[in-house]
Amino acid sequence: MKLIVHDRPMISGSNRKKIKLLSVLLLFWFLVIIVRLVDLQVLEHKKLKAEVIEQSQDLITVLPTRGTIFDRNGKILARSLPAASVFFSPVKEEPLDKQIENVYLLKGILELNDSEIKRIVNSIEKRKRFTWIKRKIPVEVAERIRSLKLPGIYLLEENRRFYPQCSLAAHVLGGVNVDDYGLAGVEYVYNSALRGEEGQQLIMKDARKKEYFIETIKETKPGKDIYLTIDSTIQYIAEKELQQAVEKFKAEWGTVIISIPRTGEILAMASYPSYDPNFFPPQEKAMVNRAIQHTYEPGSTVKIVTAAAARELANISLQTYYDCSQGFIAFGGTTVRDHVRMGVLSFPEVFIHSSNVGSIKIAEMTGEENLYRMFKAFGFGEKTGIDLPGEESGVVHPLEKWRKSSLRVAIGYEISATPLQILRAMNVYATGGYLVKPKVTIDRPQPAWSVVEASLNSSEEFPRIISQKTVSELVELVFKQVVEKGTGTEARIDGYEIAGKTGTAQKFDPAIKAYSYSKHVASFVGFAPADNPAISMIVVIDEPKGPLQYGGQVAAPVFREIARKVLLYLHQAPQKLPEKMIIARQIQKKAGVTD
Repeated sequence: MKLIVHDRPMISGSNRKKIKLLSVLLLFWFLVIIVRLVDLQVLEHKKLKAEVIEQSQDLITVLPTRGTIFDRNGKILARSLPAASVFFSPVKEEPLDKQIENVYLLKGILELNDSEIKRIVNSIEKRKRFTWIKRKIPVEVAERIRSLKLPGIYLLEENRRFYPQCSLAAHVLGGVNVDDYGLAGVEYVYNSALRGEEGQQLIMKDARKKEYFIETIKETKPGKDIYLTIDSTIQYIAEKELQQAVEKFKAEWGTVIISIPRTGEILAMASYPSYDPNFFPPQEKAMVNRAIQHTYEPGSTVKIVTAAAARELANISLQTYYDCSQGFIAFGGTTVRDHVRMGVLSFPEVFIHSSNVGSIKIAEMTGEENLYRMFKAFGFGEKTGIDLPGEESGVVHPLEKWRKSSLRVAIGYEISATPLQILRAMNVYATGGYLVKPKVTIDRPQPAWSVVEASLNSSEEFPRIISQKTVSELVELVFKQVVEKGTGTEARIDGYEIAGKTGTAQKFDPAIKAYSYSKHVASFVGFAPADNPAISMIVVIDEPKGPLQYGGQVAAPVFREIARKVLLYLHQAPQKLPEKMIIARQIQKKAGVTD
């Protein structure tokens, strides 16, 4: 048998080196891949996972259902209703011009203005993953958008604040922003309670980036409900009469506050011009709550404090007389005049007829220190503490800074106050001498008439400012008579006794650096019935135009019209038969007609 041996090719040395080099390179490349995989799968796993999640989902804060605000009778003044918000998120491989086109298709439906369109388009062009288009739209509008099925356009369920009574009690309620944060009024003061607790939702996009899935991460907690001291009916009466007066006299603004004197509960707080909180924020002029956020030199309404200081601290007799026949008095480098020349007036008559001359003479006898002490005791220069934001404290200059002309504080100059401070001062007389803190919220619903009835003989829990004796004397001999035969006769209501005080203050004109003879603040403050007050009220009208400018001519009639309607609404029967009924009965009696 023949053995055949095949020759194998020999690998040269140079080829062996190449093979070894290639093997090393392959091994190195393999190691690089291993290291990279370890890096991606182990070391950077969390980071890369977060990036993927970030590209496919968004974490959105979910606003809770804001608490409802009721008036004292349980009528809804503010509530939250279902709404929807529209947002944009780009669809994968959707052309940029198509994305922008989809937004323009919503312009008419959502009433988007040019600036809003510009904001949205800029966001899309910057390739942002999430862009709000319109917040808090009505549900029916949301359904129209949903039916269009526009790529990249999505809807999110939310709530929107709604004020069913529109502008009623706007300055008390305030308003909220688009994120349901209270920015004014009760909405601001009680924002934490009303707002509740926020939740969170995870909005996830599918792999094709076309559809959204929503998962709730944290449930919301709805806000608490709040009851106001405001009575919607009384508020409506006050607002209507105030608006008519401001428009009739072409005034700059006006305000009316009505309270239950013994509890401090505010039944109505109206300012004009007003606004609709459904369209918040309003214009700056309408935004101001003149009742507490505006101070002015109040004029003669503060003579209620001057009278108290004279009787309580200086013990000036009611039988003291003052010669006011000149019609003016000069002191401390200034001159004070009466609106008409008067003769010799008794202490009560000085205030009944609102004589500035007589008031200054009483102030001189009372003394600066006693005046200062009484104004501070009545709370002037300090906030009342009402549970509303932005309250001004007013100004009562420290005694050491008083000049010789500072006695004008006795007639309402060189002092500033809010209308609420003046009302609280008058409430001292309505309560028998107590300084009551005003408020606009209560714990539970309670009709105003029942509170009035219960409070008429209630014991007071507030500090006493003046004695019952001083209160009784001044109410009977001064403030009733102001309405019966003094400067406030236009506030008289048939069948009821009213106690009050008029005020007419000249406004300081910076242009001429002096007090204007044509610009005034007209006011009236009082309570009814005088002997057992159910309500107290202040009316302030700024810069009335025309021949009628005094508080007794402009503000007192507004007080009369409001008080007459409110007293009947609160079941306060007349104390005596109206004059017309008395005359009618006398005629019937003479004619032999009986009931």
